[in-house]
Amino acid sequence: MSRVLLVDDDALLTELLTEYLTAEGLNVHSVPDGEAGVQEILTGQYDVVVLDSMMPKMNGLDVLKNVRSQSTVPIIMLTAKGDDIDRIIGLEMGADDYVPKPCTPRELLARINAILRRVQQSGEQSNTPNSIAVSDVVLFPAKRQATIKDEPLELTSTEFNLLEVLMRHAGQVVSKETLSVEALDRKLAKFDRSIDVHISSIRHKLGDASLIQTVRGLGYLFVKN
Repeated sequence: MSRVLLVDDDALLTELLTEYLTAEGLNVHSVPDGEAGVQEILTGQYDVVVLDSMMPKMNGLDVLKNVRSQSTVPIIMLTAKGDDIDRIIGLEMGADDYVPKPCTPRELLARINAILRRVQQSGEQSNTPNSIAVSDVVLFPAKRQATIKDEPLELTSTEFNLLEVLMRHAGQVVSKETLSVEALDRKLAKFDRSIDVHISSIRHKLGDASLIQTVRGLGYLFVKN
């Protein structure tokens, strides 16, 4: 049973989400503020974290900053509807996905299941090679680990998924629509910039922006040397 942590000070929403997600077969735990959220996340007991952006003691972005220096657990941010700035900043800081509030439990469940499904598929596909190597980058899908020039590459779950798709199609242009479906397990929404933000973060971590090229109007290409 997958374990989900809710970090949100909205008691009514937390109760509603907990009841719904539990009925759908998830093991759900919740904490009401950011400080408690950091401590709970870093126990390493959870498969997915749902993190509200606005909370007392420590807001969601500060929680994200603290956690990402120590953990790559998948994190879905709950952001105010229409607040694109918080959304983009959250993605840049390492959030895997976001859901605007108010959200329906069904929508949140779909995002959680998409992340869990991608992690599981990446590690269980029988036809998956032990490693994928392109240029100086090596991915180990079963272990969900990556290296560049033999040094560990710290990626979030979504960043790993995106890089895996690009490297499997190295030398070919991959559209944003394909990346969204194969890496995020959902169709690309209109005006959704999450793919672009994640790709920017991956480039930064690779330390070589030329490895992933933007093909204007088409998508992205991982350079195959």
